[in-house]
Parts: sequence; structure tokens; C-alpha cells
Amino acid sequence: MELRQLNTFQMVASTLNFSRAAEALNYVPSNVTMQIKALEEDLGVRLFDRLGKQLVLTPAGKRFLIHVQDVLNKLEEARSDVLDTENLTGTLTISANEVLCAYRLPDVFQLFRSRNPDVRLIFRSVPNQQLKQSLYDGDADIVFILDESTRSTGLKIEPLLEENFRLFAAPDHPLTKQTKLNLEDFHGEVFLTNEKGCTYRTMFDRGFEQEGIDSITYLEFQNAEAIKQCAISGIGIAFLPEITTRAEVERGELVALPWNIPDLHVYTQMLWHKNKWVSPMMASFIEIVREVIKKEDE
Repeated sequence: MELRQLNTFQMVASTLNFSRAAEALNYVPSNVTMQIKALEEDLGVRLFDRLGKQLVLTPAGKRFLIHVQDVLNKLEEARSDVLDTENLTGTLTISANEVLCAYRLPDVFQLFRSRNPDVRLIFRSVPNQQLKQSLYDGDADIVFILDESTRSTGLKIEPLLEENFRLFAAPDHPLTKQTKLNLEDFHGEVFLTNEKGCTYRTMFDRGFEQEGIDSITYLEFQNAEAIKQCAISGIGIAFLPEITTRAEVERGELVALPWNIPDLHVYTQMLWHKNKWVSPMMASFIEIVREVIKKEDE
């Protein structure tokens, strides 16, 4: 069993694609295939299954990945301990949902790259409800979530700032002419929201259910951009964080309705596994996040 095989296995487990893993490692695909085959023969188990065109980890592969990540983390820790850490190197994997990727993280990535040009930064967009699990699975070093304030015994969770959610409509929508709204005013309206499963959608639904209004019509989308464009077109009322609509509001394409969603407290939060070694490059990224995102709330 060789160190390069462990590195290759981790990359294949991360990408679930031999070609992408080969590209990331600067190998030819046949080299990656050969290394995985040799590793499986050495262990006497299959690490991956091929289900049609889909590559998946076997149960043995999932168990092996946990140990491989521990070994590679320890080696990286040892390497950093004996080398000059002024010029950081390595790979850092970040995950978040599409809202935070588009509206909170670009400035973070830009500053981190300017200070650490030799670090390979990988970003993966992941649905909000899957982000915590990606830390336990070792698929990401740091993740960002939109969620209510929470605690965890297995994860480090750092709230960064509270996000304001509002209801937005096209300027010619009848409700934009009112200075005050009641729940009854929303009868018969169509709400444009993200799909069920994330915390803030659940909290939004709960706010109406507590008032006895359960006959609401929804159109569900996977991303904020689609919700905005449909609201601009007059299809319905958008439920979105304020950060996603600033440009449209300034251009007069959307108007925030005079309605405060009750008991909706959602925060942008940064998470990493409590047992993960915080390498110098990871520590640098965390400090830059604090520097950039927390300042946005001032």
C-alpha cells in the first residue's frame, strides 16, 4: 500500500469519477484505475461499485475512507510542522448552498486566493440539508449553512451573521400599494419558494400554519435566480434573503412587501468537524471568513 494510492483513493472518493480525479491529480485515467485496482487487491475488498455510469463507494470503501482521511490529515500536520508555513500549499475543499456561494463567499475566495496563491481551492455546491453530513463523510473541510442557531457535539459551529428574509413582488403587484399587510391579504396568492427540506422553508411554512392558514399555493424552485425572475414576471410573491435581491430592488424590478415573517431567525454559519486538524491553510481561510463576512454586518 503506497501513499500515492491513498491520495488517489481519496480523490476518487471525493469526485466519484476516475476522469475528474485523474485531471485533479495530473494523472492519465488509466493510472488512476490501475492504482485503485492495486489498492483493492492489496486490501482484498472492492472499494467502489459501478452502477451503470455512476461510481459509488462500497460499505468497505466508506469505512476505509475514514481511516485514509485520518492518515492523510496526520501526514499533512507533520509536513506543516517541519516546513516553512509562510507560503501555504495544499488543497482546501469548501461547500455551501447556491445562495451563500453566489452572495457571501466570492469576496472570501478572492481575498484567500490573493493571500494564498499556492493553495488549491475546491468549491462544491451542496443542498443546505446535506452540508453537515458532508463534513462527517469527509467530503468537505469547511461548510457554510443557512440555518437557525444550533449546537452539535460532533461539529464546530460558528454563527457569522443573521440573514433577513423578506417577501418580494413585482412593482405592479396589488400588495405593493399597501402600507400594512395582514395574513388574510395573502389568501389566493402564489408563493415562490425553495423546495421543502431546509430550515428556513420549514420556518416559513410554520409561520402561516400557526395562524391557521394552510391553503397556500406554492411554486417550488431549486435556486434563488429562478425565484427572482418569476417574481419579476408577476407569477407570484418571492420568499428570499435580502442579500439575493439587492440589485433587483435598486433597479425597481422587485419591491419588498411590508410584512415581517414571524419568528424567522436564520444565520449564515461556518462549520467544520471538531476532530479535524485545523491546518495552517484552513486556519487562514477561517480568519479571512471572519474578516470578510462579519464586517458585512457592521
